[in-house]
Amino acid sequence: MFSGIVEGIGTIVQIEEQSEHIHWKVQLPSGCEKGLEIGASVSLDGVCLTATTIENNTIGFDLIQETLDRTTLNEKKNGDSVNIERALRYGEEVGGHLVSGHIMAKGTIQNIEFSIEQSEVHGDKTADIRISVPNSLSDYIFEKGYIAIDGISLTIGEVNDSGEFELHIIPETLRRTTLGQKSIGDSVNIEIDSMTQAIVDTVKRVMNPEREQ
Repeated sequence: MFSGIVEGIGTIVQIEEQSEHIHWKVQLPSGCEKGLEIGASVSLDGVCLTATTIENNTIGFDLIQETLDRTTLNEKKNGDSVNIERALRYGEEVGGHLVSGHIMAKGTIQNIEFSIEQSEVHGDKTADIRISVPNSLSDYIFEKGYIAIDGISLTIGEVNDSGEFELHIIPETLRRTTLGQKSIGDSVNIEIDSMTQAIVDTVKRVMNPEREQ
């Protein structure tokens, strides 16, 4: 399990095709590898992967075609950046919301507007990002709801009639994650937290019992 609080940005340093899978080597942010062992779970852009090799702070991961087909990892190349989060450990503070690293769908960035907050010390960028998602996720998208975008725990803003929704991104999130590097038309990984899924699905079953017949 993960919290959606990104620890930093990693860099893909090698992509190697094996007989039945793809092997990645990813350089983690300094210190992020501390205590990491082979077999541990690490979230890359919101996708839960297993560490298979460890060389200082360069970690190897094996990716099967199913993972590549269902996520944006299929679009990555050497030198690209990915959001990094280590798996939750018991006793730690959970600052975001619980997600599993199992991507439900891919969304598309429809618009980005950057602004500069006024500050007596310095100006920091904020961003308003509008994202579209497949119709299959529309029931789970509502204002003030939780969502994970490329593994980042965020709160949904306004939702329009087309099912697109707004995200209002603070400067710290832009600094610590890959959102500050995104462009219009880019794809992003989408995961709805399990509690929201359970509540929405339960309400749908109660309101439409004939669906169960």
